[in-house]
Amino acid sequence: MKLLTYKTKDTEPRLGFLHNNLVIDMEDFGNICNFPLPDDMLDLIDLGYEIISEIQDLIDDTREVDFEEISFKMDEVTFLAPIPKPRKNIIGIGLNYTEHVAESARTLDTSNELPTQPIIFSKPPTCVTATNTEILLNRKLTNQLDWEVELAVIISKKGKYVPKSEAMDYVFGYTIINDISARDCRRSGQWIVSKGQDTFAPMGPILVTKDEIENPHNLNLSLTVNGIEKQNSNSKFMLFNINDLVEDLSTVFTLEAGDIIATGTPAGVGAGRTPQEWLKDGDVVKCTVEGIGSIENTVKEI
Repeated sequence: MKLLTYKTKDTEPRLGFLHNNLVIDMEDFGNICNFPLPDDMLDLIDLGYEIISEIQDLIDDTREVDFEEISFKMDEVTFLAPIPKPRKNIIGIGLNYTEHVAESARTLDTSNELPTQPIIFSKPPTCVTATNTEILLNRKLTNQLDWEVELAVIISKKGKYVPKSEAMDYVFGYTIINDISARDCRRSGQWIVSKGQDTFAPMGPILVTKDEIENPHNLNLSLTVNGIEKQNSNSKFMLFNINDLVEDLSTVFTLEAGDIIATGTPAGVGAGRTPQEWLKDGDVVKCTVEGIGSIENTVKEI
């Protein structure tokens, strides 16, 4: 199922799903089916992944004419981040693609040896913004604004000490995150100032439930700046795959429904180029992940 958080000129943020190129309001759909459904993405995730098959059965049993009163054309809505206000920090994974390890070692103060354990950092919920919004470039903080396309994993339920063989049971779905980074804001090896500024996590455009992604470890992902390709790789090149990450993270701390894991970026970031390239006012950044779609954001200097 392709889920989204959206709003119209007449509504506050609402939960919806895509059906036959239309946006269907989730709560209204539940009303016509006499099956109460939430109007918020986190509330839906809290119901458990099993709710998705129940909703799909309802969709299959609903006449197309019945969707008309509760649907919008896609150009009639504004796509928000699938989870506009995460309950907790986004869990970031650093240096999770071999070539990105190498390029970071050349230009940043990171090791050229491959990590033996996932490198974990976090991004505050206030980082989150949607597609077609602005990435804020604050010159008082940074002159080295960089891009990072990433596959993001949404957790479906509480888990502690999850073995990697069971990790996929704890996945609800996937989305895209651009892990915007201010390379000159790292402090004594700590990354949260570099990674955690407002608007530094464009997310979306939708959340795709795991049943629609046959193999999350074989997805093409790419990024362009002003239409020029900067990153192009595949999730199969992750050093630590999703199973590894869920096992490791759940050993460190309890994973909970709605948690978001940004699984790392491949090579091609601005810091790794010769000469280095940084985002500037007016640049348009587009991230694409196979099976999910694209998000596009414009840099705005403040």
